[in-house]
Amino acid sequence: MKQVTGFERRKQRLRYSLRQKAAGRVRLSVFRSGKHIYAQLIDDSQGKTLASASTLDKELKLKKTGTQDAAKAVGALIAKRAKEAKVTHIVFDRGGYLFHGRVKALAEGAREAGMNF
Repeated sequence: MKQVTGFERRKQRLRYSLRQKAAGRVRLSVFRSGKHIYAQLIDDSQGKTLASASTLDKELKLKKTGTQDAAKAVGALIAKRAKEAKVTHIVFDRGGYLFHGRVKALAEGAREAGMNF
């Protein structure tokens, strides 16, 4: 029998609540690794990724990628790409990560650039 970790439990609980609240809205999904952070705009009704951004993008030209400043820049970039895709209202999917540090910085960067969630 597989033992479920706290991270997996948070992820399942979050996805369930997002399904209840989303109601046709686009989901901003976040993945955080040790060195980088990635964000995707996903339309679950069509099953398509509308836009993506990460610290690996050449457009950002970051010296350090594992910082809150880098995450904030990724948030601003994903908001810019969301405007190009004509998406304004989203649901934030932190993917089991706590809303703290780099995940919070990404959300703040996206909000400051005009995303509503």
